[in-house]
Amino acid sequence: MAALVYRLLCFGLVLAAVAAYTFKNCIEEKNSNRRSFKCNQRREPNISVIMDDLPQHIVNLSILGNPIRYIPDKAFARFKDLHLLRLDNNRLMAIEGSAFGELHQLRSLNLSFNNISELRPSLFASLHNLTFLSLRANRLKRLPGGIFSAMPNLSTLMLQQNLLANFTEMVDSVSNLSDLLQLNLCLNKFTSLHHNRIPFPRSLSKLYLCRNNLSALGCERSFLSDVKILDLSYNSRLAAEAFLGVDLARTNYLNLHSTAVNVMTLLDISNIHAGHVDFTGTGVKNNSMLLALCNLLTRKVKSLNALRLGSNGIRELPNDTLSHCPRIMTSLDLSGNHMKSVKNKMLNCLGFLGENRYFKKLVIEHNHLSNLYSCKQVRRPFWEFEELSFRYNRILMVSDYAFNHTPNVVTLNLNINIIAFLGHKALKGLHRLKTLRLDNNLLTDLYSDTFEDLSALQTLNLRNNRISVIFNWTFLRLRDLTTLDLGGNKIVRIHSAGFRGLGRLSKLYLDGNKLKQIDMSLHAVFWHTLTVLDLEENFIRFSTLNASSPFVNLSRLSDLKLGGQRPYGLTHLPHKLFRGLRNLRSLYLTNNQISYFAADAFDDLTYLRFLTLDKCCDVNIRLPPGVFKNLRNLTKLTVENAGIQNFSGKVFGNLTRLQTLQLTHNGMQSLDVDVLNSLPSLRYLDMRHLPLSCTCLNSRLQNWTVHNDRVQVVYVYNLPCQEGDKSNFYNFETNVCYIDLGKYLFFSTSAAVALLAAFPLLYVKLYWKIKYGYYAFRSWFGEQWRKFREEEENCAYDAFVSYNSNDEDWVMLQLLPNLEGKGSSLKLCLHHRDFEPGRDIVDNIVAAVYSSRKTICVVSRNFLQSEWCSLEIQLASYRLFDEHRDVLLLVFLEPVSERQISSYHRMRKVMLKKTYLQWPASDCVDPEQARELFWSQLRRAVKAGSKLETEENDETRAAPDIDDLGDSDTQTLIADGNFYMD
Repeated sequence: MAALVYRLLCFGLVLAAVAAYTFKNCIEEKNSNRRSFKCNQRREPNISVIMDDLPQHIVNLSILGNPIRYIPDKAFARFKDLHLLRLDNNRLMAIEGSAFGELHQLRSLNLSFNNISELRPSLFASLHNLTFLSLRANRLKRLPGGIFSAMPNLSTLMLQQNLLANFTEMVDSVSNLSDLLQLNLCLNKFTSLHHNRIPFPRSLSKLYLCRNNLSALGCERSFLSDVKILDLSYNSRLAAEAFLGVDLARTNYLNLHSTAVNVMTLLDISNIHAGHVDFTGTGVKNNSMLLALCNLLTRKVKSLNALRLGSNGIRELPNDTLSHCPRIMTSLDLSGNHMKSVKNKMLNCLGFLGENRYFKKLVIEHNHLSNLYSCKQVRRPFWEFEELSFRYNRILMVSDYAFNHTPNVVTLNLNINIIAFLGHKALKGLHRLKTLRLDNNLLTDLYSDTFEDLSALQTLNLRNNRISVIFNWTFLRLRDLTTLDLGGNKIVRIHSAGFRGLGRLSKLYLDGNKLKQIDMSLHAVFWHTLTVLDLEENFIRFSTLNASSPFVNLSRLSDLKLGGQRPYGLTHLPHKLFRGLRNLRSLYLTNNQISYFAADAFDDLTYLRFLTLDKCCDVNIRLPPGVFKNLRNLTKLTVENAGIQNFSGKVFGNLTRLQTLQLTHNGMQSLDVDVLNSLPSLRYLDMRHLPLSCTCLNSRLQNWTVHNDRVQVVYVYNLPCQEGDKSNFYNFETNVCYIDLGKYLFFSTSAAVALLAAFPLLYVKLYWKIKYGYYAFRSWFGEQWRKFREEEENCAYDAFVSYNSNDEDWVMLQLLPNLEGKGSSLKLCLHHRDFEPGRDIVDNIVAAVYSSRKTICVVSRNFLQSEWCSLEIQLASYRLFDEHRDVLLLVFLEPVSERQISSYHRMRKVMLKKTYLQWPASDCVDPEQARELFWSQLRRAVKAGSKLETEENDETRAAPDIDDLGDSDTQTLIADGNFYMD
């Protein structure tokens, strides 16, 4: 019982200090206040086990990627406040009919990517407030009647990638969903839309039937009349005649990609607006078909919002081909064809558009264009164009004045080509261009006049090219540029004026280059504007001898990345490396081999919020004390796989606002709970894959991680012991770590009871034998003790005199001459004469008492009021009573009352047990003879041995020799009260 009380007391102290909590198979999402949890990739087949320790008031729950095959009835009954439930990407095969019972507040349910082949009719009966349901990628062949009837608020139903074939059954199941907006039935087995005159809900506006086996629609005329977006793509057996008699007048978008539908016939027999048909992949593959389509569209409509002609196999467009089409208002998409560059000015410079030059966006992606030729001679520019996209082509060269015909373009996408040559004047005239993407090409050089006309440019992406040098004045005219991406190139040098002109640059990406050093002092133009700087995966080194920080003037920088320096990573973070970065919020030092941290490396980062040191350091690095001392605003610190061995308060103790700490894959065998206690804002701790020892070293940590409720410690129940046994960290045995008071109390009490029981018997039977043995032992021990003490009698002084300074005249004029003078061999120890100068007074007193055979206390009223005299008599009486040494002599200079002595209990005890001397009064009968007897007795007492004898011997030795005195003398001494005996 005592042991249990002790353990509970220790545990209570830990609880009072800080709080921590953990869940067996789930992680609380950060800052969710116990309302959102993720239980992903746990390898646990029992869903009840996964959720058994979750609080009941959760709102969002995700259980993904687990080998769960079955969900029992009322599995989620505890979570009545649940709004979102994700059960996708498991292996669900069976769900009981009341599995979701009591989830009346549920809004979203995702059961996608499982193996569900059958739904119980009552499965969704309790989900009255559900608005989103996904059953995508299962094995459903049928839907029970009324399966969705209890969900009147359902607006999105995802049923794609199943085996559904009965469309009537499908329609019947959703017919009463008055709020249904979107229904996805792609990738099923429907062959037609035939139904038993049961209409779709009028609210349904988005219907996806792509990739089925539709050969006919077979539906009532009004069946699809309210659908705004209809996707029938990739139904290769569907013919245009299937739309005969179907009302599509309100359809805003019809996707027929990769069908057998003849769009000409469709437009003739259907009432769909011609401008709402997506002609992508409809087989309009040559000029004659395109002309016929344009003429038909012109007869049907006066204008088109957008014309989509992608994936039709169009190889070329003769001049003015599209001039026969209705006026295009917004965009033209020619992606996914086989168009090639032809050195023909009209063709190359969009001459095929003819009079169709008023739309804003042209997309010619995924074609075979190889060159963009000069358009300098174009007389009628396309003034309305705002966006051009040539992505995913084979463009090798962009000639001068290639965009002279589109002077008002705002966005130009030339990325993901093989552009090796960009003419000096290729971008000439693009004064309104704001976004230019040239990434993922083969550019090697940039010239000073390449971007000279792009004065309005805000974003320039040159990532993943082969640029090696940034020459002076390259970006001189880009005064409005805010984002420059040069990552993934081969830059080894940036000239001193290479960034001149970038007065508003905010984000600069230089990662993945070959820079060996970075001297931002050369680029003063964006000192006060740069907020993001990415220098990852370069060859940068910082020496401990660096005189100044390369970032010292970047006063507004908030995001700095220095991870992955090659070939071996950063090795040093020297003194004041980050000086001047007082506004930095995020710092990335991942994938390096840092072996040296200056203790003040992070001192200037007072506003840092996020620091990642993942894989940052050399093996077994020890962080210097105080390295994080100024990071008072840090909220997230990740040091995963950083090689850190120590977790001390001197390193981590100042992170008072830290909320998230990730320590996985390090070498710490223990974590100091006191350090964790010093992090008052900590809410999330990940210490997985640490070699934590299951020993007493971590007994407090075990209690801290398992039983408290403020800091979430991730997956503690899965942390193994490192000693090779099968136990886990959370439940390893800690009894041996505490003193088992119960055991000791039991044995001591048992022994006492046994002795008390045996004592009467021993007393009766063995009384005289025990008494004889006691006296025999005492006699032997006394003799041995006397010999031992005699060997010790080799003191420096015969007596130490303890007196008050007011009695110094008596000591110097009376005591000293009578004990040391007149041929005496006694040696006294006096304060003013024998104490060691410069030594502490207490040490001098102790040394004097223990280096003298006796201590003479000259007692007076002044003596009793002195603190030092009190200390001296305490020390001497300690030797008298506790060491059993006769060392104390009391000499009273004047009468002292019992009341005055009562507070000095040791002195009173001496007076009761031993003879003391009193200085003869001046009015006694014969003062001279009395004083001579006083000095004789005092000298005799000083010379006597220090071993206590029997009381009789003490009295004989201390009392005056009565036989040597006359009767009158004896009477006089006793009458004057010079000697008091017990």
